Amino acid sequence: MAECVGVDSSTSAHTMDKSIILPPDEIFRNLENAKRFAIDIGGSLTKLAYYSTVQHKVAKVRSFDHTAKEAHSDKLYEISVQEEVTARLHFIKFENTYIETCLDFIKDHLVNTETKVIKATGGGAHKFKDLIEKKLGLKVDKEDEMTCLIKGCNFVLRNIPHEAFVYTKHADSEFRFQTTHPDIFPYLLVNIGSGVSIVKRFDELLQLASKGQHTSVDMLVKDIYGGSYGSLGLTGDLIASSFGKSATADKEFPKEDMAKSLLHMISNDIGQLACLYAKLHNLSRVYFGGFFIRGHPVTMHTITYSINYFTKGEVQALFLRHEGYLGAIGAFLKGAEEDNPNQYRWVENYAGSSGLMSVSPDMNPMQRARSGTFDMLEMDRLERQLVKLPLLQDPSSYIPDTVDLTEDALAREYWLFCFEDALDGVVQRAVASQPDLPEAPERAEKFRQKYRHKLQTLRHQPFAYGSLTVRSLLDTREHCLNEFNFPDPYSKIKQRENDLALKYYLKAVKALEKLEWEDRQLALVSGVLAGNVFDWGAKAVSDVLESDPEFGFEEAKRQLEERPWLVDCYDQWFERLKGPPHRCALFFVDNSGVDIILGVIPFVRELLSRGTEVVLASNSGPALNDVTNGELQILTERIAAMDPVIQSGLRDERLMLVQSGSSSPCLDLSRLDKVLATLVRERKTDLVIIEGMGRAIHTNYYAMLSCESLKMAVIKNSWLADRLGGKLFSVVFKYEVPAGKPSQDCSASIPL
Repeated sequence: MAECVGVDSSTSAHTMDKSIILPPDEIFRNLENAKRFAIDIGGSLTKLAYYSTVQHKVAKVRSFDHTAKEAHSDKLYEISVQEEVTARLHFIKFENTYIETCLDFIKDHLVNTETKVIKATGGGAHKFKDLIEKKLGLKVDKEDEMTCLIKGCNFVLRNIPHEAFVYTKHADSEFRFQTTHPDIFPYLLVNIGSGVSIVKRFDELLQLASKGQHTSVDMLVKDIYGGSYGSLGLTGDLIASSFGKSATADKEFPKEDMAKSLLHMISNDIGQLACLYAKLHNLSRVYFGGFFIRGHPVTMHTITYSINYFTKGEVQALFLRHEGYLGAIGAFLKGAEEDNPNQYRWVENYAGSSGLMSVSPDMNPMQRARSGTFDMLEMDRLERQLVKLPLLQDPSSYIPDTVDLTEDALAREYWLFCFEDALDGVVQRAVASQPDLPEAPERAEKFRQKYRHKLQTLRHQPFAYGSLTVRSLLDTREHCLNEFNFPDPYSKIKQRENDLALKYYLKAVKALEKLEWEDRQLALVSGVLAGNVFDWGAKAVSDVLESDPEFGFEEAKRQLEERPWLVDCYDQWFERLKGPPHRCALFFVDNSGVDIILGVIPFVRELLSRGTEVVLASNSGPALNDVTNGELQILTERIAAMDPVIQSGLRDERLMLVQSGSSSPCLDLSRLDKVLATLVRERKTDLVIIEGMGRAIHTNYYAMLSCESLKMAVIKNSWLADRLGGKLFSVVFKYEVPAGKPSQDCSASIPL
């Protein structure tokens, strides 16, 4: 579609604005390590993509050799912070007005790149070819625009779980994000660029349209028939003729109403064309993108209405958080084919991404001002392949998170307040984890400012990074901590608690062995639950642990509510234990210290004694005081030296320690380390145990598995406990058997 742009005397769409300031640590980040470039230049926006290597700090643990010179140390292991290099993709979007300034900036900050060619796509690639080659000294290699868009769409759908959303006007949450199906195909991609702009500035048209009433300009069915036309199924509010009233009335119509009518006409035409193509190819998913969309509620509502009307709900109109980057991503992937970037999984770095920002005129002015400036998306490469858990009953319907905070305003306000309230404590622990680094307080303050800004953004735009959940708030905090080189703020706390808990391990095991079998089973479950109290991510607990260092395992047991618990399936679990042993249990563990050593390991020990193989899945990287795979390896080796049951389990490979692929306090069962998933399949796992609030309450409470499962947690948040009808330290013990297998009834429903 041809573009007809009018320019008044006060603005110039092609003036190169030299006055903008481009701080390298905010927009073109890590440019000195950039390796490869791609650019997508449309009629209005430029999208730049580049690859860089990022050097950041990681926390490592190393076991002391207690038989050698290091035997004088009382500590189980030492902690070191090392430098590690990882890959990152950067995508920046800005108006063409700034292209020359941005190219100058890149030229001035680019250091020793081996890149000789820049991949380019979009209608403006030819127009700005000479400028790019002159400024950057790189040869422009043009790629087909449609091919790049499709490659980019495939990439974001595969790597960003909450990339796509449906728009529902007037709903509690207008943006409803969809969990990406394992198989993203088939779909139709409709790209609507800035060629539809027919007034001075397209944003002005949309702003006018948002204030207008199309019914004063359009002729409706009821204007012709006096009401609905029932025999044809036409309601009275349907448009019979766009601009119909303006063609028959000799008067001036408000420009807002004319703009609204024009927007409806174009969107309905686009919707009908999309429906015809979808029906022709038997497709049920249509993704819309391009400058015409850009998160404008009026546009998305009109297209959604049109699609629903013409297909009677059989085709779904979907929009993309990162639709503006598809061409640049595709062009980059074309240029990087020799490195095969699709062999890796990539994850959005919330610390360096600006998120989806609506430009609705009704939005907060602070947010609306960002339209037309710069947007960023950063994605970090994962060195592990992530796949779904083979035991998910229906992977296509699996949703990790229990509550979507974009739809629950009361819960959203509470959790945003909760995370901001906890910020001072996180900063203090971050500084304390690096006592020998004098610049740590300054970095910690930068972390505070960045994370607080993210929380403020999410108050106004809860959909900025997809579905807002407790998990996403936790992950955003971890990303921001890593951004300022605090890879493991709880490392010294974990070290101290691990050392202390180990001293009581044999005493705890011997006490359990003295119990009768029936009493021991309840004691083992109570031990896991008591251990789970030791969670530094829960403010109610961290306040106790900081004020009372003597608070221990027995004190935690006394804090637990008495049976019957808030969710109590223990009797059903106990009856199951009277039957044959499970073949293999997969146990997703939670915290370091008392939790893993005095709670989980004795429970695992009992399973091994029954003849059940056990796979212990722990975090690949640090998060709060959760035990990592590296720490668990050292802890288990030390326990094995004291306990022949654990020793024989490790020796005979009946006890296996595997990393989960996660660095989060929560758990997404659709993104697990491939090695873990393979082991689960090979060992014919028939029991999954998930422990802790983050993994079993905030996520996976409703997860349906094809085998038996246990979900155990202690509610360590007063607000959440009250909402669930319990109290602080209420217990959730949920035992589930898949449909079709014999089981006793267990009422395990709580109003999450």
